[in-house]
Amino acid sequence: MHLVDITMFHAPASGGVRTYLEAKHRLLARHPDLRASLLVPGAEAGSLGDIHTLPAPRLPFGQGYRFPLRRAPWRDALIAMGPDLVEAGDPYVTAWAAVEAGQRLGVPTVGFFHSDLPRLMGDRFGGGVRRRLERYVGELYGRFDSVLAPCTAMASRLADWGVERVRVQPLGVDLERFHPRHRDPDLRRRLGLGDATRLLVFAGRHSPEKHIDVLLAAMARLGAGYHLLLMGPGMPGRVPANVSVVPRYCPPDEVATALASADAMLHAGTRETFGLVAQEAMASGLPVVAARAGALAEYVPLGAGILCRPRDAGDMARATRELLLNDPDAMGRHARRHVERHFAWPRVIDDLLGHYRRLCQGSPHQAISLNG
Repeated sequence: MHLVDITMFHAPASGGVRTYLEAKHRLLARHPDLRASLLVPGAEAGSLGDIHTLPAPRLPFGQGYRFPLRRAPWRDALIAMGPDLVEAGDPYVTAWAAVEAGQRLGVPTVGFFHSDLPRLMGDRFGGGVRRRLERYVGELYGRFDSVLAPCTAMASRLADWGVERVRVQPLGVDLERFHPRHRDPDLRRRLGLGDATRLLVFAGRHSPEKHIDVLLAAMARLGAGYHLLLMGPGMPGRVPANVSVVPRYCPPDEVATALASADAMLHAGTRETFGLVAQEAMASGLPVVAARAGALAEYVPLGAGILCRPRDAGDMARATRELLLNDPDAMGRHARRHVERHFAWPRVIDDLLGHYRRLCQGSPHQAISLNG
């Protein structure tokens, strides 16, 4: 069986989509009856092993992303690759190319709805844009043979937009890379912190839906005795005295060390569809203080963290104090066990592969949900 993934969400500083694709292709390579290929934008057309590129212009201020403009070259490239199944990882040109190629080849197509495009754009441009994008998403994803959503909240939204055949498909976590044993006792010293100071961390990009301003306001309320390490490209330079900033893309091993070395993660995001960094923190033995919104409300379980009111710095500060006054180490151990049980990459990909095989065999769609 030949599987092809196609997406524009593949750049040197990419986040969860690239992590998912790399983990999937690494694990599928263990199956001798499978071939997994990837078709993504690049500076020019080319192939290196099973990774194929077509030229696409770079997005200004887009952190290395490239945006395909014409559907036909991507559709034709897919047809030439002759896959048995195509999965599209973004809701733009490549998704339409995947649908058309699947129809021409007579093979199943899968659309993975990784991010909540209508809400993200609606937050910035208003309700009219949000409603138009909801209709667009319903039209596009209604054409796929199967649609993957990374949490049940997102699956429900897709169903509200008229999309059928939706399957909840969480991402996974590299349990070796993100592990408590990567703790670095010298990190606090490098940050100039005393032993009694509580070290908090957040890693990600600086975008409106992450609500970095809420994190900074919460730290201002927490004051002395608490310190936040803020990691990621575009992070603000003007921050409270108890915040340190690493304003660049941080490779996974650097993030893993920071997570394992901290006392808790703070995450104020309200538009997460999986919240991968929160799961990576939990795998590192770290409890999470998160906004009660989106996938964070679903995937930060009782005993592994505390949820607070969205966009409420005061409530986030309260939740942080409450968490650290209890037994954060015990909560961190529970968080690690939860991720091991539910989000180990081999388990996630084996479940997904079973879904692929059923689609290729023409079996009826089987929707699933996660509880706990």
